[in-house]
Amino acid sequence: MKTQLRYITLCATIAICACNSGEEESPNIDIAAPVSVEQITTGSLSRFTITTGNATAEKVIKLNAQIGGTYILKNHPSYKRPFKLGDRVKAGQPFVEIQDQEYVNGIGLEAAKMNLELTQQEYDKQKSVFDKGGVTVRELKNSELSLTRARNELESAEIRLAKMKINIPISGTIVELPQYTSGSQIQQGDPLVTIMDYSRMYVDVSLPENTMMDIQTGQKVQITNYSLPDDTLSGSITELSPAIDINTRTYLAKVRFNNPNLLIRPGMFVKTLIKINQKNDIVVIPKEVIISDQRGKRVFVVQENTAFERIIETGMENDDMIEVISGLEENERLVTKGFETLRDRSKVKVLQ
Repeated sequence: MKTQLRYITLCATIAICACNSGEEESPNIDIAAPVSVEQITTGSLSRFTITTGNATAEKVIKLNAQIGGTYILKNHPSYKRPFKLGDRVKAGQPFVEIQDQEYVNGIGLEAAKMNLELTQQEYDKQKSVFDKGGVTVRELKNSELSLTRARNELESAEIRLAKMKINIPISGTIVELPQYTSGSQIQQGDPLVTIMDYSRMYVDVSLPENTMMDIQTGQKVQITNYSLPDDTLSGSITELSPAIDINTRTYLAKVRFNNPNLLIRPGMFVKTLIKINQKNDIVVIPKEVIISDQRGKRVFVVQENTAFERIIETGMENDDMIEVISGLEENERLVTKGFETLRDRSKVKVLQ
């Protein structure tokens, strides 16, 4: 019985050893990680500076009453009703009349016309006599002086009378219109209207000191408004200050742009995008594929289903792309998805 037990125990030991030996000899299985790749090519990369400012209309005119009197607001010729806030207007349209008969009488327009007529006749008479040697040069000059004064008096009277009738000075939009009841009395200096032509606008921006050598007048600028992100206007830098603000380390620039559809309104906060530099025929990759740690900046490339780690040196960049100065070559296959878990020489499966 003991011999039989020893035989069973020996067989069991041999079986266990055989199983352990089989496990040690099993081959390791290396699972290929799925990745997406794209071929590295050369391209262009631009560097921009972004600044903000308030859009201002190129033409703004504020009219005040030059005399006091009775306020009469004219009708808009297109709408057959009195002008109102927001109306589009054209230069030369009659706008306001200020009536004051006492003021008209004080001008003495008719008297000035009659005086000019008389002095003209007197001068013509003196000139005819002078040509015949009947009057002296002094007498002729005195007659000419009287004629000049009469002309000036009439012109002055017409100018004073014109202050009573105000026409629209520029084409644009009424942006301020004080509320006066037609027929009410206004005083000299009271505001009448503010008109803006914002089909052409400008924005004053502050640029960082380190861009001074890269930005010049005439340089193109893209203008957008935060509430209209899909509408981009094109402008240019028309003025540059040579002085640096010692507190902000910035300098001033004036950007002008056309606003043909009036999408940008006066006072709107706008963003300007100014190209500072551009490089061509350089290796450019997406910034999102770069792993940055204490070892530096790393990416992975694929060769024959194996991922190889590359330490890279980068240069110019924008929001999405970055220049690779060293570490990558054109036509290599860059891992763009699935790189997060990779190690150097990891097996990969490229997804189509």
